[in-house]
Amino acid sequence: MNTAGSQDTDHSEETRGARVTPTHLRVLVAASGWLALAATALPGPSPLRWIPVLLFVLFGPGCAALYPQPRGLAAGARLEAAALVAPVSLSLGVLAATSLFLVEGFSTTAFLASLAVLTTVTAALPGLPLPAARRGAAERVKRGPAAGGGT
Repeated sequence: MNTAGSQDTDHSEETRGARVTPTHLRVLVAASGWLALAATALPGPSPLRWIPVLLFVLFGPGCAALYPQPRGLAAGARLEAAALVAPVSLSLGVLAATSLFLVEGFSTTAFLASLAVLTTVTAALPGLPLPAARRGAAERVKRGPAAGGGT
């Protein structure tokens, strides 16, 4: 009697039920900006104040722009998107900060609110098309006899 096999089956069913869907990811990314904005209301230089802000500014806008793709991502495209999330987020943050400085309205609240709005709107749209996603990166094509293999 092997009960370990039945426990593994039960565990795999639990993980399948708790799967993160693209809708969950969109809602999580959109809410992260508002959570970071709410964290600024905490008193003092607490880690509970700056960690959500840092994580949101570093990953939030880029994740909203690059992830949920309409048809999912191939393995190579997932790697490409993961590598681009932080640079895209920081670029959008620089654009927001520069715009606020130019209109002489920069503050932490204005900066985070503008990024949160941008992230929420972007999370509602499909992700940006990635070159690796279009060409089917890292997917092996099975070659048949007509594809130039053998006689």
